[in-house]
Order: sequence, then C-alpha cells, then structure tokens
Amino acid sequence: MSSTLHDHPTTTHRHAKGADRPGVIGAGRALAWLLIVSGAAGLLASFVITQDKFTLLSDPTFVPSCNLSPVISCANVMQSEQASVFGFPNPMLGLAAYAVVVAVGFGLLAGAHYRRWFWLGLNLGTLLGAGFCMWLMSQALYEIGALCLWCSLAWVATIAMFWYVTVHNLRHGVIHAPRALVSGVQEFHWVVPVTWYGVIVLLIATRFWTYWETLL
Repeated sequence: MSSTLHDHPTTTHRHAKGADRPGVIGAGRALAWLLIVSGAAGLLASFVITQDKFTLLSDPTFVPSCNLSPVISCANVMQSEQASVFGFPNPMLGLAAYAVVVAVGFGLLAGAHYRRWFWLGLNLGTLLGAGFCMWLMSQALYEIGALCLWCSLAWVATIAMFWYVTVHNLRHGVIHAPRALVSGVQEFHWVVPVTWYGVIVLLIATRFWTYWETLL
C-alpha cells in the first residue's frame, strides 16, 4: 500500500557526459502519470468552461450541457462575479496552469530530472491552485448556491496533484520534515486526499440537502 505512488530515489551525483547532473531529482512513473492524468482532467474542465463562458457572453440564452438542475447549474457559476476574479474568466488560468502540469508529467515520464527550486515551485503552484479551488468551492456553495460539475473535476484534479507532489518532495528531502512525519506520510499517503474529498462531499451534501431530499 505504501508504495502506490512512491518513487525510487533519483537524486544523482554522476558527472559523466550524458549522465544526470548533480543535485537534480526525478520521479517515478506513478507520479508522472498522476500529473499527466490530473493535468489533462483540469485542462479538459478549463477548456469546456472557457468555451461555454464565451458562448454565454455572445448568447445569453445558451444553456450549457452541465445545467442539470437548479443546484447543478454551470451557467449560474459562470455568470457570477467569482467566475472572473482577475478580470477574465478563471478557467483561462487553468488552460495555462494545467498544460504546464501535463508537460511536467510527460517530462518525468521521459526521464527528466529537475532541481530543488523547480520542485518547490511546482509545490507552491499546486498549493495556490488547491487554495484557489477551495475558495471557489466555498463561493459556489455558500454565495452562488450552485454547483458546476466541470469545476468539481478541476477541484479533484488539483487536490491530487498538490498532495502527491508534496508527498514526493517530503520523500526526497525537497521539503525538510521530521523523519517520523515523512514515514507516516509515505505509509498513509492516501489518508489526506480521501479525507479531503470526503469533506467536500459532506459539505455539498449538507448544503443542498433539501434539494437532494426531493430526488429520493
């Protein structure tokens, strides 16, 4: 269980021509594929939301395909102020950010190694992304009062990439932490994402409980 998404140590100190440079760190196939898949999921969600957003701007009568009910309504979310925090549609950030994650994943799959500052930057970027997603989630649930399924896919993808980049960085000493903590994270790496997703499901269930009851 503990080896599900773990990488073999890849820091190297070889100096031969064509060998990996000293002080760089790679990752195993599991993390590479996780970044590729989660990045692709986020990219897909961002693309669909961006496309629907611009269609809505040109045609206010347009109904996105993910408008399934008064609660599951992408249009309500897309037309909110929170959907353009920086003056342009939020998913346009995702188009760039998730594409970078996919590229990093393919690089790792091909055997790329990166320096510590790169891994720290990737960790910080995914942390900011996860934080932004959680803020958007709180706005969707408690201010807008609607849920966008494509947005939810982006939340799930961002949480996964953030957490497993963190696990990788702890394992390889990119982030310094007590050995006991690192061992615990490696052994029970699944606890944080499972709990995180569980809390999100619980919040969604309780926020719209009155509506869910009408479906029973």
